[in-house]
Amino acid sequence: MHLEPNEEEYVMTPKLIVLSLALALVATVTFASAAEEEPAAAMEKEMVTDPTTGEMVTAPQYGGTLTAATPSDPAGSDAYFGHPTMKAIEQVCEMLAGIDWAVDRDVHGLNRIYLPDIALQGRLAESWEMSPDGLTLTFHIRQGVHWHDKAPMNGRELTAEDVEYNWRRYTGLGSGFTEFSPNIAQWSGLDDLGIASITATDRYTVVFTLKQPNLQVPREILWPYPTCIMPPEVIEQHGDVTDWRNLVGTGPFELNDWVEGSSLTFKKNPNYWGFDEKYPQNRLPYVDRLQVMIMPDETTRLAALRTGKVDYLGYLFYAHVKSVNTIEQLQQSNPDLQVFPFYREATGIALSAQNPPFNDVRVRHAIQMAIDVETIANTYFKGWSLGPPSGFLGDGLVGLVPAFEDWPEEIKQYYTYDPAGAEALLDEAGYPRGADGIRLKAGLDFRDVYDLGHYELAVAQLGEIGVEVELKPMDTGAWAGRLREHTYDGMTSEAVGFEHSIGMLGQNTSSSTWNPAGVQDPAYDALADAVLSAPTQEELVTRVGEAFMYLTENHWHVWLGRAPLFSVVQPWVIGYNGEVAQESGVILGRVWIDQDLKKEMGF
Repeated sequence: MHLEPNEEEYVMTPKLIVLSLALALVATVTFASAAEEEPAAAMEKEMVTDPTTGEMVTAPQYGGTLTAATPSDPAGSDAYFGHPTMKAIEQVCEMLAGIDWAVDRDVHGLNRIYLPDIALQGRLAESWEMSPDGLTLTFHIRQGVHWHDKAPMNGRELTAEDVEYNWRRYTGLGSGFTEFSPNIAQWSGLDDLGIASITATDRYTVVFTLKQPNLQVPREILWPYPTCIMPPEVIEQHGDVTDWRNLVGTGPFELNDWVEGSSLTFKKNPNYWGFDEKYPQNRLPYVDRLQVMIMPDETTRLAALRTGKVDYLGYLFYAHVKSVNTIEQLQQSNPDLQVFPFYREATGIALSAQNPPFNDVRVRHAIQMAIDVETIANTYFKGWSLGPPSGFLGDGLVGLVPAFEDWPEEIKQYYTYDPAGAEALLDEAGYPRGADGIRLKAGLDFRDVYDLGHYELAVAQLGEIGVEVELKPMDTGAWAGRLREHTYDGMTSEAVGFEHSIGMLGQNTSSSTWNPAGVQDPAYDALADAVLSAPTQEELVTRVGEAFMYLTENHWHVWLGRAPLFSVVQPWVIGYNGEVAQESGVILGRVWIDQDLKKEMGF
């Protein structure tokens, strides 16, 4: 099969040639004669094999609009101001590296946040290498990548100077941006990398020098979220890119319109440099337009999905479905919908480390022991919940984080449901039941992106051992403000079991700008610092394990389980297999609409 949306020539590497020949051998095209079929079905659809799954799918086709929904407007259009801006940016701008769309989904399904090396490939950086002394990291920028044909960039080629400019801006190392952004520090941990300088040594080479060797720096620079390469000329002209009308990138889409409270519209970049890794003769993107409808109410989003007005509800725009019951109802009303479970960080509770009663580790252990995570997983989540207990980091960081089965038995016991043991610990800590049966009281700030019912069950189980918890639902802004200032009343909802980077260990250090439990522990600070300076991979694994187990033993973070989340997609959206990596432009630029199927289904 060969699809060519324009007449530009390109050079195929040997790897792409081999992949193309393999695809040609497995592609199946079947035709039925008019005499054998009804007139309306004289020709069967062209089918191809998806090389990442082995399944037959409708052949890629260009055109059409893919419509998604999101609960709210993005916070802005400049990656410098952090994670909340990315819904507007990641279709337009690109990072140095990202997901490998051609990876075998049996090897990695791209449905977990952490990307092992086998699922990571260069994007704006074509290749990179570290010097033998571990102090110099060199990136080779992909040639032939052009900015969108929009002023003031006007389609010029991306250069190493653009990358230098952006990374100096992100890290406060020059280019007129010398004050470090707390938002970038919060979401990407760039303040912990120890970068000394960033220099474009020629048109396609950028060199990062480090203050000391750090084996994690290559990954943290290649794929920290969010570090999209933004347009330097726009920043120089306007000071930032907070006005979406000034947004220019190198990605598969351009932001064409943004009606606040209504929708964002992205149009196809006709000169995008990228080709489909699965079908490398096809230039991307496939769809002409990406429409993102702003729908704060979940009922409205679900109705739009049921009636075919929305093609995609999922994590890429934070409109994923959180309730197993809702998924069951959708499957009953619309059995043709494609449902893909995925698992992000686990849900948890941060306990205020410096304040009574949670400054006592016995109380922290008791809180965990009183929550029957396994029963909640099997009943409330109906078996969809994933995996055994984990600590602040998840065991998806294979080879870096100890799996639960390898934890010391003494620590394992605290992650096992034991209400009697929890009560004994509270008695020992000086919190007996009062005349009213209450041992202690606390408030629990609840961020509204989590499943409320899940937390209600946990709170009810804590009540059974005499811990009375007031659940306080609030939006992300209010929750984040109270967390950042540590003004919450003892407990706050949070994510745990992080799997995208061991750099998250830095969140619990005394100097961290985002420290949910407010940990102030010099011993832990030293363990986290030791991770950054590990001289070899073997020593890195050892030091990560030590820091991880120290966090786990001290139990500042309560594990509530890795609850399922769901992306739901219309049957006419082809090429999507539940991928949730934080690159919506990459993913949605590589799926297509089966226009005939959509019409056949009456939409």
